[in-house]
Amino acid sequence: MNTDAKSDWGPGLYHRFRGLRLRPAIDLLHSLGPLPEGPVVDLGCGSGAVGPALKQLGRTLTGVDLSPAMLNEARAVGCYDELVEADLATWEPETPPALIFSNAALHWLDGHETLLPRLVSMLAPGGTLAVQVPHQNNAPSHRLWLTLAEELFPDSTDPDAVPSILLPVQYHRLLAPLGKLSLWETEYYQDLPAEETGHPVRRFTESTFARPVLEPLDLAGRTRLIAAYESVIGSAYPPFPDGRVLFPFRRLFFTLTR
Repeated sequence: MNTDAKSDWGPGLYHRFRGLRLRPAIDLLHSLGPLPEGPVVDLGCGSGAVGPALKQLGRTLTGVDLSPAMLNEARAVGCYDELVEADLATWEPETPPALIFSNAALHWLDGHETLLPRLVSMLAPGGTLAVQVPHQNNAPSHRLWLTLAEELFPDSTDPDAVPSILLPVQYHRLLAPLGKLSLWETEYYQDLPAEETGHPVRRFTESTFARPVLEPLDLAGRTRLIAAYESVIGSAYPPFPDGRVLFPFRRLFFTLTR
């Protein structure tokens, strides 16, 4: 996953929902067809959660990420032949991959119009680019973070800083001329467990989407924004009596075989 000098990723909070975040990656992996000879690249490998499944393809496996903390976690998984600390936007493989697999990472990068054709051009002939990204920004879980931040801290909020993606039709127009494209969406109904320290949807989103919204604020500002979010999120995602929440989460998938 992409990061910068200002803030690295915190694997602890991210791992709280590790199983829910892994399921879309496994669904994407199961959608793949035959691959040519060549290595597999886990682009935006994060903590290496998908590494064991990718290693079962029987290829040399390289993980690429810009977060040192996440790469340390991935190293402990023990299934990567190589781990590379690099910006996903500028990374280049030494050998044309049979598969570039990216799970919930590319939405942190701008310029998909140039990035995706560039990734496709790196593939071995017959190779596949497989991508999964959240498509949840219009849902209350995500939209409320921005709406409340703009109301409470208009001078500290940059809507362009949050991760976003193109429309599905835009991906189709961009990728269809480059090879065999498969494009689809899935909405996962995630059963989030009760949390002792807040609404489950707040805990789920604050470790990913809300990071660039919360980071510019001081402690008092973050506390105020979180309190405002907590005051309204239960109306959109009402908890069950035991505190659990059913949380619909939409994700966009595509595979492109060169």
